[in-house]
Amino acid sequence: MMYGQVLHHQGREEDLVNLNVGGTHHKVERYVLLRFPNTRVGQLIQCCSDAAILELCDDYSPAEQEYYFDRSPQVFHCVLNFYRTGHFHALEELCVFCFSQEIEYWGIGELDLEACCLEWFLERKDELEQNASGRSSNASSSGEISVVSSDLWRFEGTWCSDVRKFMWQILEDPNHSKCSKGVAVVSVLVILTSIVAMCIHSMPQFRYATDSEHSVLDSLEFICIIFFSVEFVLRVLAAPQPWRFLGNPLNMIDMASILPFYVMLAFERLDEEDEEENQHLVNMGKVVQVLRLMRAFRVLKLARHSEGVRAFGETLKNCQCEVGLLVLFITVGISFFSTFIYYTEKEDASSKLSSIPVCWWWAIISMTTVGYGDVYPQTAAGRIVATLCILCGLLVVSLPTTIIMNNFSKYFDKNTPKRHLSEAKT
Repeated sequence: MMYGQVLHHQGREEDLVNLNVGGTHHKVERYVLLRFPNTRVGQLIQCCSDAAILELCDDYSPAEQEYYFDRSPQVFHCVLNFYRTGHFHALEELCVFCFSQEIEYWGIGELDLEACCLEWFLERKDELEQNASGRSSNASSSGEISVVSSDLWRFEGTWCSDVRKFMWQILEDPNHSKCSKGVAVVSVLVILTSIVAMCIHSMPQFRYATDSEHSVLDSLEFICIIFFSVEFVLRVLAAPQPWRFLGNPLNMIDMASILPFYVMLAFERLDEEDEEENQHLVNMGKVVQVLRLMRAFRVLKLARHSEGVRAFGETLKNCQCEVGLLVLFITVGISFFSTFIYYTEKEDASSKLSSIPVCWWWAIISMTTVGYGDVYPQTAAGRIVATLCILCGLLVVSLPTTIIMNNFSKYFDKNTPKRHLSEAKT
């Protein structure tokens, strides 16, 4: 007897329903299928005409009284078990979308799954749906290195389309050719050189010695800025839609790292020309210092060439609620414990926790487990409060860690196939 047939059945042969699902034959008693009359097979055996039968199955043999379905026999075993036992379980080795489509065909809902299978089934389906919906936005939101093929059609009919398409692939896709890889390597080296020059320039022996004249470090920074400017202009000219290009977060970082240099240069030139006439430019040096701080944005330019940095930004974007709750909980804890520690320590003259604002600093470094030790409680009650503060800080900081790490790993899971595909093309 073939697999799937009922070995022990009661009743007459006329009471058995012959089902052929993908070449696998089943003999099932009619009353078993009528347990769920609203399903496809339940409605099928209640049909009175051949036309109605053929609307519910792919083929029907009146001579053999056999119903044929061109569907997955593997999934139908789960469906048949549902008719016989009333318990519906999923197959983990099948794609959740394929399994969902199959059971929908048989007229069974996902919520009919047993609790042991329903939870992981819905979680897996939601995860895959989020990955699928996020693929189209990853290229613009997280700045993927690989060029999306759907963007290339935008060059058709535009001026110098072939040249711009070539420039776009060279600048945006390091895996396109050896030339594009060389451009990416040079760009990374220039970024690192600019960062190193900025750090060395902050050292006193270099900073004060070069206030009156331009040094080698100033010239090196000027060369790096020129490279960044030319690279940015070429990206804008090569972009299929410049207005969309400027809205990309990575391109906004490029602008933030370039513009301060030219604004600072304009302020310094204006200060030199009008120093005697415009006394309000005396404080322009402070503005220049603020603009110099914006040079730190050059570090973020590495995100264009580093998948890890992009993954970090994507993780923060996907975990906005978790990060917001983390900040909220820490803020509430700081406000609570700073007030608590102040009233337990204010009677002690030797304690440095003399005011609630001072206690804020103590609560921040205690809840974040940094603990500099510059300010600490002196009394026994204060130390008990400090212990509670540290324990609460550990709990608050560790709670969202798992969620954030899961989102961080999801980014690589989504982009690993794309990365392998782009490498295979080269």
